[in-house]
Amino acid sequence: MAYLEHFQCLVNSLRDAVLATEHFTLSYSAEQSQFIRFNHAQVRQAGEVAQASASLKLIDSGRQADFQLTLSGDSDVDLQRLHQALAQLRQTLPLIPVDPYLQLNKAVWHSHNVQDTRLPDTADVLAQIAEGATGLDLVGIYAAGPICRGFASSFGAFGWHQANSFNFDWSLFHANGQAVKANYAGQHWDPTAFALRLQQARAQLDYLDRPLKVLAPGQYRAYLAPAALDEIIGMLCWGGFSAQAIANKDSPLQRLYAGDVQLSPLLGIAEHVSGSLSPAFSEEGYPRSDLTLIAQGKAQQRLVCARSAAEFELQANGADSDESPCALSLAAGELAADAVLAQLGTGLYISNLWYLNYSDLPAARMTGLTRFATFWVEDGKIQAPVSTMRFDDSAYSLLGTQLEALTRDRELILSTSTYDQRQTRSTHLPGALVKCLTLTL
Repeated sequence: MAYLEHFQCLVNSLRDAVLATEHFTLSYSAEQSQFIRFNHAQVRQAGEVAQASASLKLIDSGRQADFQLTLSGDSDVDLQRLHQALAQLRQTLPLIPVDPYLQLNKAVWHSHNVQDTRLPDTADVLAQIAEGATGLDLVGIYAAGPICRGFASSFGAFGWHQANSFNFDWSLFHANGQAVKANYAGQHWDPTAFALRLQQARAQLDYLDRPLKVLAPGQYRAYLAPAALDEIIGMLCWGGFSAQAIANKDSPLQRLYAGDVQLSPLLGIAEHVSGSLSPAFSEEGYPRSDLTLIAQGKAQQRLVCARSAAEFELQANGADSDESPCALSLAAGELAADAVLAQLGTGLYISNLWYLNYSDLPAARMTGLTRFATFWVEDGKIQAPVSTMRFDDSAYSLLGTQLEALTRDRELILSTSTYDQRQTRSTHLPGALVKCLTLTL
């Protein structure tokens, strides 16, 4: 289906249908995705999903109401559904109160970004996976295809974003039940890079054959691989950079934005929308641009959605209503990838973390479990896998006083969520070497 033409058809019809006192916004989502599921390194299920949906908002006399539509791709059918939704919203609006925090972007803007990079041939991908995973118990899922996002308003704003991407998320299982988890995602499939990623996972799998090392609770030197660091950064995105959370004093980074503390001067975090898989506009109709959130460990900008802008007298900067980063980028450091183990010396090599939650939100203290290929290292050499342990530590420590180095190489991590639809969120992260990580049990 020609998604852009489909979206334009809906928008043109709406512009002709709204009354003089009415305004509308229309958000559009679509994808054409291929999914392939693997078990024992063999294809067990394959299929394609083509879907589109829209969110119509009608505004009149300070009131607003929304309607979600699942679209068929048939313009005649979808136009009928759209006008039925418009009629229903007109009946609903007089029944709801005026929204005191309604703030509309009345600016006329246009954004058009199509990243039509050629996706890898599926047969070539399957052949490379089969060759690289020979003799391995590989379980995973491969997803690929274009994702589209659109926005239009009665004020004349129009945005279109389309990006092709792939995401291969897999685990290698040992006969003893332990596993190594890995991921390869992006827009340009590099056979050499994928082969290296798979070989690294295979090498880690060999270490899982050794007896588990049981550690006592305490503080340990540790290296957090990008996937592990992603879990910690992901927790901070739960309100950490949100203007509303900061204003209401329930942000995990409240003390940072208040200027009471700072993180390591090695730390730089940005919302880097340009060139990412995320659209350069929000679902609320505000253009997005790159933002500096943390520079040299000090708080800078925050994410401001339209409602927060109205409530706290701020300038909206393209954040969605959850005010969470959509394309977070953490600046690289100087630590070479082949020097990680030597620089770690003796301590923990942590590939993944899971089940994270806050144990003390105002202190940015979080707890979680080690997962998948956590190793004990001595004198720069992996000695044994480590049994599952719980950590409890503060981001002000891990990314502040205890942060020793960040790796020169970074990993692009795309969201693997397929709840309702494939997502466009991403993080671009190095690995982190920390002097001290607290294990509690």
